[in-house]
Amino acid sequence: MSLAKPEANNLSTKQKVAVALGIMGLLILVLAVFNTNFPNKTVFLSLSLGLMFTGTILFSNAIYLQKTKGIKNDGVWFKSLSSRGILAWATGVLITGFYIVLYFYPQYLGLSSNGASNTGLISLFDPLSYLLNGNPASQWFVYGTLYTVAILVFGYKFMLKYRHNRYQQLRTVSVMFFQLGFAYLIPEFMSRLNESPNYNLPYYDLKSMWPLNYYLFDSWSVNGLLSSGNLGFAMLLFGIISIFVISPILTFKYGKRWYCSWVCGCGALAETAGDSFRQLSSKKLAAWKLERWLIHTVLAFSVVMTTAIIYTYLGNDATKYWLTRPTFLLGVGVLLTLVFAAVMLFKRKELAKDARYGAIGYFVVIASLIIMHYTGTTDEVFLVKSSALRTAYGFYIGAIFSGVIGTGFYPILGNRVWCRFGCPMAAVLGFQQRLFSKFRITTNGGQCISCGNCSTYCEMGIDVRAYAQKGENIVRSSCVGCGICAAVCPRGVLKLENDSLKGRINPTEILLGNDPNLIDLLNKK
Repeated sequence: MSLAKPEANNLSTKQKVAVALGIMGLLILVLAVFNTNFPNKTVFLSLSLGLMFTGTILFSNAIYLQKTKGIKNDGVWFKSLSSRGILAWATGVLITGFYIVLYFYPQYLGLSSNGASNTGLISLFDPLSYLLNGNPASQWFVYGTLYTVAILVFGYKFMLKYRHNRYQQLRTVSVMFFQLGFAYLIPEFMSRLNESPNYNLPYYDLKSMWPLNYYLFDSWSVNGLLSSGNLGFAMLLFGIISIFVISPILTFKYGKRWYCSWVCGCGALAETAGDSFRQLSSKKLAAWKLERWLIHTVLAFSVVMTTAIIYTYLGNDATKYWLTRPTFLLGVGVLLTLVFAAVMLFKRKELAKDARYGAIGYFVVIASLIIMHYTGTTDEVFLVKSSALRTAYGFYIGAIFSGVIGTGFYPILGNRVWCRFGCPMAAVLGFQQRLFSKFRITTNGGQCISCGNCSTYCEMGIDVRAYAQKGENIVRSSCVGCGICAAVCPRGVLKLENDSLKGRINPTEILLGNDPNLIDLLNKK
């Protein structure tokens, strides 16, 4: 790395114009926060979003279309925004502050109460909300709109940056499509169905996939789905089938990347708006240990809380309904025992000492089920009201972790904080990927020049170079298959593959040098 600043030139004229346009668009939103009375909200909202779109597109064109295709991750440690400088901390504070206000003090953004009209920023989005769902805007509509805009505009920037890599082009188009269509427009259109007395859909999460949709089995969600006819029942059934059938099959064929890098909205924002911060992900061993403990603790907590919620609205009278509380707890216990026994029987050698940690988690969950059986009532679990437990889970995990920390700390901790340390869905998919997926990243140690690009830009904190130097396949539960390590490799050492399970994990097989059995070992792959 040169001690001199690699980019001697300041912003070009085109870039300055683009920045000015983007700031003007943001200024309209800031003025709306301070309750500015715009004469025509439709025009000013369109102007704001249009200026931000135009500014980002022009700025991206000015940066990347003036250069040849190839790796463009140069100079990141010389920029304040991408190297934890003053701009990074200021940006982190602003984003975190916005999330805190959004989640806990929406009245400061102009959210109405008692049937009054919206004011401030939220009222600016009323025309768009009426157009899409027929109702005034809420703080979540504002957030969803800005979230989608960020993914679209920064997705365009991302595609220009990695235009030399077809894989990056395809998966970026995919996340933009799923965010705009399935996470934003379709739910807004479906909300109109709830205007009919025949529908009471929790429509904002169409995939209904547990554990990411942690409220899928809450009584209000289940009652709403079951009271909405065939459509509601289909959504509930799809959510159950997804986690037990569809997800394992797709993970077996493609790894967790089918969801984390191609569909998920959290991953979409991390890959597009958060791309400038991917190098900030800690590669320390301590961070990896914390990651494994924290994300699996969240998963175990999610399993216990979901079981507790279902337990509270079941009964004990088998003559009224066959699924009683004891039967349900026994079923959950048997299912977990079967999974645990299968893993210990067939995959214990591959998991090594992680098997012991898994055993700890298993016994903690089973002990929780036993305690639940002897202490649970209609309203309480573990001597605490079930509603309070669910509220606590939604507050600490769904709001603080995934929102405030997960996104607000992009400029400080990297762009995949939530995915790496807290997402229970990532934990489930990672477990499946580690055990029986065909996906791996193959490496060619003979070509590696140890430049370190792959490790630097791994957003999940994996020391990719350590694998590449040994020619060892990368099979990690945390890997989301984003493929950036391969995209920034100047030698083509890394390749994302879906192959047979045989030879997938090879920590002791592949050796470099003049080993007389090297060719035989390679042929076995």
